[in-house]
Order: sequence, then structure tokens, then C-alpha cells
Amino acid sequence: MDYTRVINKLIAKQLRDWDLAGANYAALAGAVTRTVSLGESTITLQFNPERRRSSAALVGTRPQSRQDCFLCSEHQPPRQKAVLWGNRYKIQVNPYPIFSRHLTIADLHHVPQQLAGRIGDMLQLAQSLPEFVVFYNGPRCGASAPGHMHFQAGSRSEMPLCGEIDHATTHLLADGDEGFIGYVDTLGRGLFTIETSTMRAAERYALRLLDLLPVKDDGAEPMVNVLCWWNKTDRSWHMAFFPRCKHRPACYGEGPGRLLLSPASTEMGGLWAVPVKEDYDRLTPELMRSLYDEVCMSRNDLNHVITGYSQRWEYVEPI
Repeated sequence: MDYTRVINKLIAKQLRDWDLAGANYAALAGAVTRTVSLGESTITLQFNPERRRSSAALVGTRPQSRQDCFLCSEHQPPRQKAVLWGNRYKIQVNPYPIFSRHLTIADLHHVPQQLAGRIGDMLQLAQSLPEFVVFYNGPRCGASAPGHMHFQAGSRSEMPLCGEIDHATTHLLADGDEGFIGYVDTLGRGLFTIETSTMRAAERYALRLLDLLPVKDDGAEPMVNVLCWWNKTDRSWHMAFFPRCKHRPACYGEGPGRLLLSPASTEMGGLWAVPVKEDYDRLTPELMRSLYDEVCMSRNDLNHVITGYSQRWEYVEPI
């Protein structure tokens, strides 16, 4: 199936027939934006009041029940339509967009948000949607519905990292005929990058990395945000993994001296949707670097992961 054509038709129809989506995408088209530089990266700030719903989501340790899950079909508006992908997921228009084309890709069943067993799905989704970047928020890394497994996707051209990663200074962890895995530390936040010509190699690198990342006592998986996209030109997969140590910064909240910011995959990818105008105006490169430093895994802990990779599997290019 030509999913790009089908999804573009779905978006056009939803924006025409669903008042909520139509109004929010129209508002996004007129959103105020500005950019700031952070190392080799350009961060896009987007003043987006409609994202308050996501930024302020109450996410606790108690699993979200099916009775109050907005991703389960029985709780969705009649006008919210879906396109089936395989026999496992439904693709829908996200009514609270950050991108001009913003999708939610949810499991057909109410099962917890967990990346285990889903790397292959993510890679295939990216290949089905080559104009999009597919992303995953861990249950304590920005997922607003941690009780229901889902990915999201947005227009790839609007995610800054997707245009920067090929030019970033990359330290190799492993390199082979099918691709490589490396570490990048010049974009204002540490990340692991994978580029391969085969799904097999992408899965192998990803699973080895996830196996090395620490799992906190109260978690089922490492705290991580993941971006994935498919390049039709050179027929290659690209993945970016952002290891996390914290869900939200200490300054999270509303009121004087607080910031209503809950960093997730889009923020890791360099697109910050800021729901409060005062917060939008306050953000400087120095403040943004401190936010990344607080919620992302420390360089010391990342060095343990890098060393572990070299000891268990391959080699590490000196940094």
C-alpha cells in the first residue's frame, strides 16, 4: 500500500470534517517560532498553547486503565478516523499537533507503552512513511498515555535533528558493511545514532544498545526517546536514541520561576512546543542546555555505556 498517499488523504479529510483538528492545524499554521543555537544544533522553539494538554498530563506510576484511555477506540470522538497498518496498529491524525502533519500510531489493543519487541515495527513504519520521522516516548520520557502502546510521527523536514545528524561529529562504536552505530556529543545533548542499509543490522545495534542502558528500580525498560526515519534516496534507516535520567526538570510547573515543559522525543529532536508565552520568551541557549543536562543521561554514565559496548561486542573510536 502507498501509505504516504493514503495518510495524506486521511489528513486532508480529517482537517475538513473534524472541527477540533481543523481549528488546531489552522492555529499551528500561524504559530510564532524562533530558533536558538546549541553547539552544532539549531533548536526551533514553537509557541503552541494547545500543547498544554500534553505538557501538563498527569503521568504517574499507576498504569493507565482502559476506562480512561483516549487512545482506545471506544473513547475517541466519532469523527476521529483511522487507517490500519498491518494487523497491529491504527494510524490517526493527532488533534493537538506540533507538525503540519502529525500522526499517532497506536496499538489496536490496550497494552503498556514498552519498546521491547517493537523495534522492527518502528523500522517498518518508517519505511512505510518515508516523508515522516517516527518517534517513541518511553512511559517516563514524555508519553502522555503510558498505559497504551503507541508511536507518533511528524513531517521529517520539520524535525531539526533529521537534517543535522549527517553532518554532526560522530564517534563510532561499531562499523560494518551494513552500517554503523555511533555517539554524538556536539548537539547540546548526548545521543546514539544508527545508520544501516538493512533492518537486521538496525535491530542488532538497537537491541545491543538497549541491553546496556540502565533500568531504574521502578521501571520496566531504560528511560529513552527514539527517533527513526527512512531515506528513500540511499535506501537506509536512521535511528537516534536519547538516554534519559529524569522525566521532567525540577523547575517543571506553572507560576513564577517555573516552566511548563516536559521534554519528549520532539524536544530531543530539536523542536520545542512551548504552551506558555512567558516560558517561550524566557528560553535561552544557556537555559535550554541546562534543561537537556538535567533530564538526559550524564556524560559519565554515557561513558559507561560506550565502554560496555566496546567490551562486549565491538570497538570504540577514541573520543
